[in-house]
Amino acid sequence: MSAEQRRDEIIDAARHEFAERGLHGTSTEDIARRAGISQPYVFRLFGTKKQLFLAAAAGCFAETLGAMHEAAVGMQGEEALAAMGQAYMRLLDEDPRRLMLQMELYAAASDPDVRDAARTGYGELVSFVERASGAPPEEITKFFAYGMLLNVMASMGLDKDSQGWAARLLEGCPGSTE
Repeated sequence: MSAEQRRDEIIDAARHEFAERGLHGTSTEDIARRAGISQPYVFRLFGTKKQLFLAAAAGCFAETLGAMHEAAVGMQGEEALAAMGQAYMRLLDEDPRRLMLQMELYAAASDPDVRDAARTGYGELVSFVERASGAPPEEITKFFAYGMLLNVMASMGLDKDSQGWAARLLEGCPGSTE
């Protein structure tokens, strides 16, 4: 296995662990065990647990950006926003760890390095959505506001089949009837 493949394998193992227990609740020993390697090898490749956490989070942002880019090709405005939103939801459906890792990233943002990574990754998404859609600022704000609402609801295990307040809240989201 190449060093790059091994690195990707460790990041995948880290996603599992960090998504489940966060930056501070996860041990590098658990990550190494999941990846089938020694703990010192994790440190040799990433330096610190925080650097591994940041690499896993950066990978999630990159995948999201890639999916949105692919979805928006040849589109503008609402059509592009809808396509990017659907692409994001497909990513989360494929691997819910992405969502939980995002939530853990935001929860650990009291750390300056984590906060900077969250700002950078989220900022790149915002900038791309602005460019790709050409939508006005109000639409961009709504797009991300709905997205964050959906993230929070999904992290609580709520979806379009939910009842009560959750169903009423989701009813107001674009694409909720699809």
